[in-house]
Amino acid sequence: MFDVTVKETEWGGKTLRLESGRIARQADGAVLATLGETVVLATATAARSVKPGQDFFPLTVNYQEKTF
Repeated sequence: MFDVTVKETEWGGKTLRLESGRIARQADGAVLATLGETVVLATATAARSVKPGQDFFPLTVNYQEKTF
């Protein structure tokens, strides 16, 4: 159904799990990183064309921390 890629490795005595293709599939790229009880979703999107007269690469970061 989905093209899901999962990679796991030991890091700092814990299992680091990187998963792509299951969540945030509308983004151009998305990785769900899990280490212990911490989970981080990193996504990236890009415009398909360059705006006329724009000579820099705009970058926006949205950070949201949730504690449950």
